Amino acid sequence: MLDNQSMASFAEMRRIVADFPGPDQEAAAATAAREGQLTKPAGALGRLEQLAAWLATWQGRTPPGINHPRVAVFAGNHGVAALGVSAFPAAVTKQMVLNFTHGGAAVNQLCKNADADLRVYEMSLDQPTADFTQGPALSESETCRAMAYGMMAVEPGVDLVCLGEMGIANTTAAAALAAALFGGTGSDWAGPGTGVQGAQLSRKAEVIDLGLARHRAVFDDPLAVLAALGGHELAAIAGAVIAARMARVPVLLDGFATTVAAATLLKLDATALDHCVVAHCSAEPGHRRLLEKIGKQPLLDFGMRLGEASGAALCIPILRAAALCHSGMATFAEAGVSGKD
Repeated sequence: MLDNQSMASFAEMRRIVADFPGPDQEAAAATAAREGQLTKPAGALGRLEQLAAWLATWQGRTPPGINHPRVAVFAGNHGVAALGVSAFPAAVTKQMVLNFTHGGAAVNQLCKNADADLRVYEMSLDQPTADFTQGPALSESETCRAMAYGMMAVEPGVDLVCLGEMGIANTTAAAALAAALFGGTGSDWAGPGTGVQGAQLSRKAEVIDLGLARHRAVFDDPLAVLAALGGHELAAIAGAVIAARMARVPVLLDGFATTVAAATLLKLDATALDHCVVAHCSAEPGHRRLLEKIGKQPLLDFGMRLGEASGAALCIPILRAAALCHSGMATFAEAGVSGKD
């Protein structure tokens, strides 16, 4: 594994992804066998049963459990913020990081509710990415350094990682990434983000199209696309997804920007996000379209579009409930209940 001082390259990142471990079939089989003996009709708990099996398969143990969930929020600034694509100035990113630190944000309350460990990672807030309409947002070395930094969020003992972001203008970067990876134009993927509409939303779509036109030559290389159109925090999220897979830690992805960052890896390996569940469908319109493209069904659809891992943190109790139902429910034999004839 890499550290944040590593001079990694895209070639090294590709090698790590190529070595991804697959699902633990023994844990999957043991979980399925126990599920069939629990005191309920088969399938009666619906998706909770599927989530228990997913947790066991990717934790590599049965029964699964969530004892040390981590919520990781990566914060970064974007050069395109100066182009009028957001309702808020770039200074808000640092101000919100302070709010996280002081416990005043929504994610702080949701982490308390879920008994989860919150970590906030500042990503060169005083050095925003370059304006991607003029050149790559990040160099290869900057991208890999950010990915390696993101890997550090997956520490020993963590058994679930929830990923989120904070960064003024990062829905512009996310929409540009989605268009480059999955096709379409700025108007297809641009949404209100922090609340832009009308002429400002049109400007956002125009900026995305300018970025797409400038970087079209690298569209066949997903990591080069991440560098050209992404950001420090988006690269860090991709790195955290990689580290979680190598460490057998299941992942909850938050909203649009987080899911796009993770989806970059799908262009390297079609199974790269099998250890990830999308927590919720953001109200950002591009998120629903993206979920269709990558074949992911979110756990919740609450009309949220806050970011900062809020949707992911909200879903920790759902996963914990799935694990507890599987591990704590009695079997027919243990409860002395007659099974199905």
